[in-house]
Amino acid sequence: MISLRPAQERGHADHGWLDSWHSFSFADYRDPQHVQWGPLRVINEDRVAAGQGFGTHGHRDMEIISYVIDGALGHKDSMGNAASIVPGEIQRMSAGTGVTHSEFNYSTTGATHFLQIWIIPNITGVMPGYAQKTYSDAEKRGQLRLVVSPDGAEGSVSIHQDARMYAGLFDGDENAELRLAPGRLGYVHLVKGEAVVNGHRLGAGDALRYADEALVRIEQGRGAEVLVFDLPPLA
Repeated sequence: MISLRPAQERGHADHGWLDSWHSFSFADYRDPQHVQWGPLRVINEDRVAAGQGFGTHGHRDMEIISYVIDGALGHKDSMGNAASIVPGEIQRMSAGTGVTHSEFNYSTTGATHFLQIWIIPNITGVMPGYAQKTYSDAEKRGQLRLVVSPDGAEGSVSIHQDARMYAGLFDGDENAELRLAPGRLGYVHLVKGEAVVNGHRLGAGDALRYADEALVRIEQGRGAEVLVFDLPPLA
């Protein structure tokens, strides 16, 4: 089963300083058909206005991934980390027993456009943790680069869940496939551009959910940036 989630059917909130699209139920957006997919709980596509941001707030027992599309995202947290996240980087914060952080767009001119991704961990009460890594366009060009995994394989960022996230860039004849083991779930999010994924022409913000499927196939990209998740069913 492959089901399409068109971008325009997502939840939407415009707060002026923040324009946010919710792939899953979040804040005031509630949709019983789109609460989570396996342990994938949140994909928020956020645009933060210049000089604005999220003030200090707390999380616990969640794997939180930031994926910047345009601009830069300033980060500070109670673990002592202070960083700027830019396109090509993956930032992961394991909230564990509890962490506070803030996220800010320090630009005076342009918006920061990024994805906030939450994955439910398979173990709770761990010590909070932080990681940030850069993956070049060359590593993702015409292929799916593993960027998040449970064991840090292939230089990926590790999380506390048997889930994997891949990132790829596709144009023209470039194509890639990802095999899904029996019982696994898949999820594809088109970050930007266009691509044909398992026969579906996707545009920016569109997504596909996979259950009882063996293969994700990406082809016919036009400036496409794609995220693919290989997920366990949630116990």
